[in-house]
Amino acid sequence: QVQLVESGGGLVQPGGSLKLACVASGFRLNYYAIGWFRQAPGKEREGISCISHTDESTIYADSVKGRFTVTRDNAKSTGYLQMNGLKPEDTAVYYCVTDFTCDAVLKFKGAPWGQGTQVTVSS
Repeated sequence: QVQLVESGGGLVQPGGSLKLACVASGFRLNYYAIGWFRQAPGKEREGISCISHTDESTIYADSVKGRFTVTRDNAKSTGYLQMNGLKPEDTAVYYCVTDFTCDAVLKFKGAPWGQGTQVTVSS
């Protein structure tokens, strides 16, 4: 069964850090780009980052550039999103998505495969 399972979210104070994980099963993750989206209540889903499977090049939305870092460990079939300098506006449910290219990932409009992981930034 093809699955993506996100984890690592939680409640953190402004300025804090979290590291999200996206574990893939049922397929070979090393053949796919991994992207991260987030959706806050009442807001549109936002594609925030992606890492390619070819040269591990990365893309970041301006809203997270310089604070978030996307990585991958193909041996563990896992993608990661290290989030530093968290702000209240980062509060959202975070999802991971895979496709052959980051361009395709960031154009994804369908339903996420996983349940997502809640990130709440509040004092």
